[in-house]
Amino acid sequence: MQKIHTVLSMERQAWKWRRAGVRVALVPTMGYLHQGHLSLVQKARSSVGPKGRVVVSIYVNPTQFAPGEDLSKYPRDLKRDLALCRAAGVDAVFAPRDGQMYEGGESLETGGQAFSTHVVEHCLSQSMEGKSRPTHFRGVTTVVAKLFHLVQPEVSVFGAKDFQQAAVIRRMVRDLNFPLQVLVAPTFREKDGLAMSSRNKFLSDSERAQAVVLFQALQWASACVRQSPRRASFLKNRVQKILAQAPLARLDYVAFFDPLTLVPKPKVAPGDQMALAVFFGRTRLIDNRRL
Repeated sequence: MQKIHTVLSMERQAWKWRRAGVRVALVPTMGYLHQGHLSLVQKARSSVGPKGRVVVSIYVNPTQFAPGEDLSKYPRDLKRDLALCRAAGVDAVFAPRDGQMYEGGESLETGGQAFSTHVVEHCLSQSMEGKSRPTHFRGVTTVVAKLFHLVQPEVSVFGAKDFQQAAVIRRMVRDLNFPLQVLVAPTFREKDGLAMSSRNKFLSDSERAQAVVLFQALQWASACVRQSPRRASFLKNRVQKILAQAPLARLDYVAFFDPLTLVPKPKVAPGDQMALAVFFGRTRLIDNRRL
């Protein structure tokens, strides 16, 4: 397994693969890998076959964190991540060092040598995560666009847990004519239903025990809508009551929307999408489900 730490080395390797006609699949991550990430690796491998190359990028992207968010505390363990990637059959890990992805430092200023170019999606990124974290998707689309240019994959795999992110990336790929296919793998869950996340590490024992309430709310809403269409206001009210059963939970948002357009649905029917974000202390968890 190759370990690549510089932009120039990644560009050169991508050029060699393309010249040789090798199919490449990219799995972008921020590291601290878990079984959910490894399921993305498996999907990437199946998409390019044994003769293709699977690249995992590991980079805690500073531009998708707002001031006061958990950038400095985001879990990191590159040695462990490399071992997991090697065991999963990853061909190359691109783990750029600080200063490689944003040469000169990330800045909004137009003068000097600071990094000042961003990719912005203006439609799908405005609600839910975009509303709660206004600069988040600008950072996501910018770094993913850079990764696509550097790795030059034919396929890139994302997880369904970040449903809105996958939708935004797909729109960016379509609008900017990136020559690749975006695949979305199902959410990987713990035995009690909690979606796997690197941030789960920050939950205390009591918070972890109560965090399953996200999955319970999704299950209830799905069963309710399966019986008959319901008004979104009714569902939100009932979801708040379900979350209230977990005293440590603090709701950020719950949304019901069309899975293709992300437009809110005042009346929710089978096939619509539900998403929610909930704080446990300073740890913010997200989840979603097709109803």
